[in-house]
Amino acid sequence: MTSSSSSSQATKRLAHSYPEGLRADALMEEDVAWSHEIDTERDGDQFDRSERAALRRVAGLSTELEDVTEVEYRQLRLERVVLVGVWTSGTVQDAENSLAELAALAETAGAMVLDGVIQRRDKPDAATYIGSGKADELRDIVLETGADTVICDGELSPGQLIHLEDVVKVKVIDRTALILDIFAQHAKSREGKAQVALAQMQYMLPRLRGWGQSLSRQMGGGSGGLATRGPGETKIETDRRRIREKMAKMRREIAEMKTGREIKRQERRRHKVPSVAIAGYTNAGKSSLLNRLTGAGVLVENALFATLDPTVRRAETPSGRLYTLADTVGFVRHLPHHLVEAFRSTMEEVGDSDLILHVVDGSHPNPEEQLAAVREVIRDVGATDVPEIVVINKADAADPLTLQRLLRVEKHAIAVSARTGKGIAELLALIDDELPRPAVEIEALVPYTQGKLVARAHTEGEVISEEHTAEGTLLKARVHEELAADLAPYVPTAAL
Repeated sequence: MTSSSSSSQATKRLAHSYPEGLRADALMEEDVAWSHEIDTERDGDQFDRSERAALRRVAGLSTELEDVTEVEYRQLRLERVVLVGVWTSGTVQDAENSLAELAALAETAGAMVLDGVIQRRDKPDAATYIGSGKADELRDIVLETGADTVICDGELSPGQLIHLEDVVKVKVIDRTALILDIFAQHAKSREGKAQVALAQMQYMLPRLRGWGQSLSRQMGGGSGGLATRGPGETKIETDRRRIREKMAKMRREIAEMKTGREIKRQERRRHKVPSVAIAGYTNAGKSSLLNRLTGAGVLVENALFATLDPTVRRAETPSGRLYTLADTVGFVRHLPHHLVEAFRSTMEEVGDSDLILHVVDGSHPNPEEQLAAVREVIRDVGATDVPEIVVINKADAADPLTLQRLLRVEKHAIAVSARTGKGIAELLALIDDELPRPAVEIEALVPYTQGKLVARAHTEGEVISEEHTAEGTLLKARVHEELAADLAPYVPTAAL
């Protein structure tokens, strides 16, 4: 409020200048309550109180389809949605970018965005998220557009969902539920489906609702006597118990799948194969980069969270060193903690890797926000000690000034284009330099009867030179300590 930002001197002047009854009105006058030290630092244009708190329409969010073939391609009835966000900090542009991302998420989930509004508040309203008055205005917008769903740009409490639905009279969901719905649509593997199901049940458990008979007591609360001694359970308690049982079962299944993936990782470690993880914001081009580097043939689509299931492929550096390249699930701002917890086993690929390729969309309006959001999740999974290369993708479509800014700020960065192949050769050379190298350099004359040791040097180490002589293979290589011990009997005496 304007009165809260007025200086103490202005308040004292008001106390002397106005009678008691007029002092409150005078405090609301902008010319009296204005403070040079505070008001000159405010963001954006200054409006009256009513205009500052009003719902503002965000232009350019409508995704209403006019092409009949596009409607037939989706083969579903698109939900007509209105987006609403609460702007608590930052600039107007930040708030509109966040709502634009929500619109992209809604379109990916199969919805038609009709309108989007944001409101400036210190914090979301505890009852209806945007306040009772603005909820009534939102109801008018819903009636005007014919929408059947309202999507809020934030995670709503169960009480906020109920109260806002009571006012707008249509279904209300939040950002978390929308992302969970997209994950449920795109999960293809058994593990991915189990992880999404666990996250959905974690989200659903505190939001179960019932009415009428569903809240009444169930019979059979006692030991099965004639009058069924004891009060028994309500229907909603039974539902919660069943969900907890299903969640426990899902956690056991995911733990079993994690064991299988851990065995594969141990096998790679045993063979000393370095691993590289591709992490980044959703739709930054991670799958396109994986395809360009390895020819993996992973699905590439201009949509958020198009690929969820992790893909691991074998690759080779320009010097001939083998390594694995793992594509991980995309990140997004305010990624629901349910998903971070459920996908923790998948994200462990990032923590166990020797190098992270942090892919960022160079053509995005604010790539720095993408970098910060991804690094927050990387910090959550405990991968802060892993070396990182920032790969600025889509360099062919990015603003040159944005590329220069990112390359100046991010000291260990490279600009590439997975679509055209620009910068890929330089990226491969950088990966070769950054991957950990075997610790021991050795020169050995390996008999031809021990050809398996030469093969291990190629797969597990780095061969510097190789020469075939009459006595055997003269090998010079960098290898790990275990292989160096196996090659030690064949090291020439002069080299010892």
